Amino acid sequence: MFDLTGKVALITGATGGIGAEIAKKMKQAGATVVVSGRNTAKMDAEFGDEYIKIPADLAVDGAAVELIMDTIEQAGKIDILINNAGITRDTLLMRMTDEQFDEVINTNLRSCFKMCRAAIMPMMKQRFGRIINMASIVGVVGGAGQTNYAASKGGIIAMTKSIA
Repeated sequence: MFDLTGKVALITGATGGIGAEIAKKMKQAGATVVVSGRNTAKMDAEFGDEYIKIPADLAVDGAAVELIMDTIEQAGKIDILINNAGITRDTLLMRMTDEQFDEVINTNLRSCFKMCRAAIMPMMKQRFGRIINMASIVGVVGGAGQTNYAASKGGIIAMTKSIA
């Protein structure tokens, strides 16, 4: 494992299984870990006082900037951003509503974009930063009943390549 002593890692979607495990591994590697998610009760139950907990719904306008600013205020900086927030609203295309499509795109893709944009300047100012965007194989190969999810994850893959 990496030695992350002295680094601050922010994990979005930390109340899900993958996000929680990432947060725990980062903590084991010595990082100061900031966890974020929509489910405050689950965050409190999952993570003890050794984690900085900042609830956020990243589908809400302004939440990404606020989360980055709160992270810097509470942890002193941000070195590592892991964009893991995501949802599914699976259904066949013919039954998918505009709201189901928009909700997944806003939570998965748009929030990832907004988090990257909000984190990039503080990282550039400190001349260090790492951004990890979580995608899915579904973003490459598609999945039955997952038009919205596949579009969001495919968008994350293309966006990450463009940012890099």
